[in-house]
This record gives sequence, C-alpha cells and structure tokens, in this order.
Amino acid sequence: MDYKLPTGAKAAIFSILFSVLGIHTVMGQSKKAKEQIKATYNQTQMASFLSELEAEHQNTAQKISQLKASKGIRISEKAVDGSPIELKAIGSDGTPLYYTTLNDPSTQTSRANALYDNGLLNLGLTGNGMEVGVWDAGIALTTHQEFDTRAKNADGSSEISLHSTLVTGNLISSGVEANAQGVAYGAQAMTYDWTRDKIEVAEAAANGMLLSNHSYGILSDRVPDWYFGAYIKVTQDWDKIMYNAPYYLMVTAAGNAQNSYDNASPNFGKTADGFDLLLGFTTTKNGLTIAGANTEIDKKGNLVKASVAGYSSFGPVDDGRVKPDLAGDGSNILSASSATNSSYQVSSGTSMAAPGVTGSLLLLQQYHEELFGTYMKAATLKGLALHTADDVDAKGPDYKMGWGVMNAKTAAEVLQNNGYTSLVQEESLTNGESFSITVIANGNEPLMASISWTDPEGEYVNRGDLNSTTAALINDLDIRITKNGETHLPWKLNPAKANDAATQGDNKVDPYERIEIDNASGTYTITVTHKGNLKNGAQDFSLIVSGAQVSKCSIETPSSLELISSTVTGSTISWNEAEETLFEVQYKSVDTDVWISEYVWENSFELTNLEMGKVYEARVRSICTENAVSEFSETIEFEFNGEETQMMSYAPLSYPQELNISVFPNPAVDYLNVEAELSKDAQFSIVTTAGNVIRSGKTQGSINVSSLSSGLYVLVVQDYAGIKSTKFYKN
Repeated sequence: MDYKLPTGAKAAIFSILFSVLGIHTVMGQSKKAKEQIKATYNQTQMASFLSELEAEHQNTAQKISQLKASKGIRISEKAVDGSPIELKAIGSDGTPLYYTTLNDPSTQTSRANALYDNGLLNLGLTGNGMEVGVWDAGIALTTHQEFDTRAKNADGSSEISLHSTLVTGNLISSGVEANAQGVAYGAQAMTYDWTRDKIEVAEAAANGMLLSNHSYGILSDRVPDWYFGAYIKVTQDWDKIMYNAPYYLMVTAAGNAQNSYDNASPNFGKTADGFDLLLGFTTTKNGLTIAGANTEIDKKGNLVKASVAGYSSFGPVDDGRVKPDLAGDGSNILSASSATNSSYQVSSGTSMAAPGVTGSLLLLQQYHEELFGTYMKAATLKGLALHTADDVDAKGPDYKMGWGVMNAKTAAEVLQNNGYTSLVQEESLTNGESFSITVIANGNEPLMASISWTDPEGEYVNRGDLNSTTAALINDLDIRITKNGETHLPWKLNPAKANDAATQGDNKVDPYERIEIDNASGTYTITVTHKGNLKNGAQDFSLIVSGAQVSKCSIETPSSLELISSTVTGSTISWNEAEETLFEVQYKSVDTDVWISEYVWENSFELTNLEMGKVYEARVRSICTENAVSEFSETIEFEFNGEETQMMSYAPLSYPQELNISVFPNPAVDYLNVEAELSKDAQFSIVTTAGNVIRSGKTQGSINVSSLSSGLYVLVVQDYAGIKSTKFYKN
C-alpha cells in the first residue's frame, strides 16, 4: 500500500464510489496495514532512540530511589479527591516531577455522532477494527461489561485504575448503558500504566500505532514557575517520537489548573488571569493538546455557543505557539467505572475532553482508509482537525481553546469532497523548493487553506530560564494565498497580548498555519515555501483546502439522453459530455423495480444482455463526490428489437409549459423565498442530489429550510400551469 493520498479527480471519485452505493467496507487497522506503515519508518534510527529512552528511564529510576533513601520523599500518594500522584521524573534542575490524572456527552460536542449509522452523515463508522493506545495511572478494568474484550492490558500491569477506566470508557464503551457509550464504540483500546510511557509509546508507534490518549500530566503545584510553558526534555522526547513515526499522533489533556494560582510569574497578565499553565508534554509542537469547553450543539450538528470550561488550563507556551490546540467537552461525562464490571461514574475535566477528541480522530482515520485505502499521516489528521474546528468568539485561534471546538462532521465532509470542493494532500519540500497550486473559490463558503507538518524535535531545551521566548520550531514553512498582487497571510498570536484576538502576519513559531478569505471569488494561487535551510534537507507537509472548486467535475444533471445505436447484442445510449465526471448509468426492464447500475467516465454506454421484445428504461446521473451527486436525467424508454430498436418515449411526461419562478436568498439559511405567480394549490418538493424527496407541501411564498443539513438541493414547484425545478444551496 502506497501511503500517498491519491490526487486527481478520477482517483478521488473512484475511491468514494462504494460510499455512493451505500457500501461501507470495514477494513480496520489490520496487521498488514501496520506492517505497511512500519515499513516506511527508519527502524534503525527508532531502535537507537528506544535504547536512549530505556537508559534514561533506568537512570531516572535510580535517582528516584536515591531521593527516597536520602530525603524520605514519597514516591506515590493520593490527592484529597483520590487522584493518584506519583513521582515520575527528575527535572534538569533537580525538581521532582510528580504526575497526576487530570480530573476536576463527548460524541455530540465533537460531532462524532454524525458519523454513526443514522447520524447526520450516516457513514456507519464505529471504530470497528481500529486500535488506540491509552496511557494512564494504571490499566482499565478490562472485564467491564462495556468493553466486551476490546480493552486489553497491554503491558501486564496489575494496577487497575479508576481514571484509566473512565478514559477508556469515554473512548470505546459499547453503550450497554446508552448514556455512557464511547465515541469510537467499536474500537479496541490497548491500556498501559504510565511507568514506561515514552518507551512503550515509541515501541507501539514504531509498529504502526496511529493514536494514543494521555489524560495525565505534571502536578502543577510542585514545580518552579519556569516550568510553565517551557520546552523541556520531556517535551523534546515526545516530539522526537512523533517525528520518527510520522503516522503517530499523541493527544493530551491540557490540565485543570486555571484557578490554581500555581504560576506566580506567568508570561502574560497576573496569576489570577489563568494564563501560562501548560506543563510537560502538553507543550509539544507535534501533539494535540485538548482544552475543556462548555458547548451547546443543535440537532443539525451546528455549534450554537461555546465557552472555555472553568477548570481548563490556558496557554500560551513560552515561545508563543497556539496551545491548547483544540477543545472538547469534558464536563459531567458518564463513563465506565472500575468499582465493578457494571458500575458507572460521572467525571469532569480535560481528562474527559481529550478522549472525546481522540475517539473522533480515530473515526476519521477509519473513514479515510475506507475512502482512499490509506491512513493519514499525523500531520494530515492534526491539520484536518484544526482546519475544520468550530471557531469560538473572535476569528482565528486563541490561547484558551486553540483553533476551536472539534467538529468531526465537517472534517468528514472535507474528506468526502476531496478532489471536488476540498483538497487533502500530502506533499514535501526540499531545500530551496516551493510548492504552489491554483484554485477557484466556489463562492459558497470562505476559501480556506492550511498547512501542517511534523517538525523535528526542538534543539533548545529549557533548563531553568523563566518564560524563555526561544522558538522550538526547527523547519519554518510558510503558506501564502495571492490574487492580483494581493497577498493573504496566516493567523498568528502574540503571547505578550494573550487576551487579544489573532492577527494575520508571518507566523514563525507554529507548525500549523491557516489562511481564510471571506467572500472569496475568482482564481487564487496557494504557495508553500520555507525559511532558511531545512533540517535533514526536506520537510513533509500536509495541505488542506476548502471552499474551492478543485475539480472540473460537474454535478449538472446529464441532458440530451438518447438511444444512438443498437445491435443484436445491445443498445448504446449517450448524453452530454462533462469533464472529470463519473456517470452512473441505470437501466431495467419496465416489469421490474430493480435498477442495474454501471459506472463510466465516457458520455456513452452500451446496455447488454437485453431480451428481444422487452421494454427497457434508462437514466443517468453525475457523481463528483459522495456529497455531490446530480439528479437523475429524464428516463428514456425503448423496446429492444436488435438493430430495429427505437426510442419510445420520455418519462416523466413533459408539461405544456414551464413555470417562471425565482428563489432567494441562494444560498439560504433559514428560509427560501419563492417568487412566482402561483395558485393556492401549488405544491413544492425538496429533493436531495441523490434523488430523495425529503420535504413537500403547499407553496406559500417562503419555505422553512432551517432544519436541512448544509448542501445542494433541488426545489421542484408544480402548479396547474406547469412544473419548474431549480437548485439552491443550504448554508
């Protein structure tokens, strides 16, 4: 399997053909798929790094034993709320670093439920066959009724953890208790304790693991102020793991220290403001750090309102990067408990927000594999999540919820429309090279382009400097969008003004950059370049574009359908030509209800295996993506008589005249107004691009379309004077 995203309209359209047919193949992350990912890695380099991590682990264990013997330091204890606390590492300045879990419905907030059977997108995704790693204070209670053998003790630990069980439940619970169903409720979780987390993750990533969840971190009330926001050795190690295994993405909880007053010297504002509270691996460049949010989502999957949770730790990190990256709902989550095999518990905190996002990302990996036969690199998956997140408050990112609230529905739609109105592409730059493409704005939504890359581990490791602004970024890529001499720049934040809205400019610190242009029209050039020399001579990156007309594919209904020739073996039909468009040809005898479907790129097709003397009908529609499918054409009817075959009639019957109507606004949001001279008996129907009538009634000036999902529809109006159909777009 070539782990390169297919490019070109035909590759993209062909890959979604099974989805158009309603066939969802469940492949999952097979052993073969893992081996194919593994084969792309430098195993010698990874083995060398594993040896370094193992030696470091042994050295740390020895230092902790010496501290315990010489100073009587407790290695493990319980917090007042029962959370585990364990001495896990020794900082470069000798500070003991204690880890703790981060405690203070996820599927709806992340919109993962839109990906289920009967969800808004009805994709049938559950995580079946997929695997996620969970590192925590201990292992989950693998015998819980919610896990039905899908939770595994991966490292032989004997320590069963309540917190790990809650996190694992939020990820994969099957829904025995409906309100406790996990986000990826068909997936398998490999659960580990945190004792050897870096070593075990590096091994699992080297063997093809795609995602892991880490809902724990350094205890914030036991470290000097310079640790907050700092890029330390722990951070560097995790970035190196992800750089060495570019399909692997680490998801971490931001922490719950917003009201802790633990940092007396924040890099912005006063201690009481709650900024600059991220620690340890939450400050990585390549991982995803998840904040907690309070959200309200409507029935169509739209974010109505959101605010940062009162416990969630804020950025910025010391060099000003956007951290946290994303937000998920972590408040009052019901999940499996370790008390018994059938017990449950409500929990809150970024510990619960993180697995909600991790599970959603796992479903997106599953969907990408179903569509294209490959998994996304971590930079692509991360970039997709950031590109499609719901913005909150001011436009652009902020230091409280990053790029916004996770939206798996929009992310899945970007994948569905890849090669048509969106582009998801994995590329690479070498020293001195640039990359550019030209796109046409589709005019229905903002034109948005972003790049994401897994950066080499930072070279500067903070060993005691308070609020050091030295950038951790190594390979600085840049994205620009130009048109007629005007250049559009990406978002950036200023840590010295952490409460201010994002501005547009030259971003020199983030390994993710995004540009968006409202009311875009016409042709734009997207260019990716780099500053200085690239470490290792090259840098892979992922480009995501939405709001563009990427392909020439047309979802206009095929016209001029006709019978052009017949022989003793069959009849050939043709229709109008369209570039880069896949056509579905359907035909059947009139005495059956079952259509036979064939798919062609040409604008003609021979119908074969026809019986002499039988009457057949045929129709055609255009397919650009799973979401972009035209109406079927008029149906032609013919009696097959070999070379004497002639077309009989068209169906449906034409009306004597066509109504003169107009609709506005188009795109519509809540109401679609119909302007025409109609009788009181005039009827309307709203038809999907798949040909399904989803609403009908009397036409009375305006039609409420507020409950429709975003997309293209056809309005059909019928009155005594005739019939008229017109397309409209629902925002």
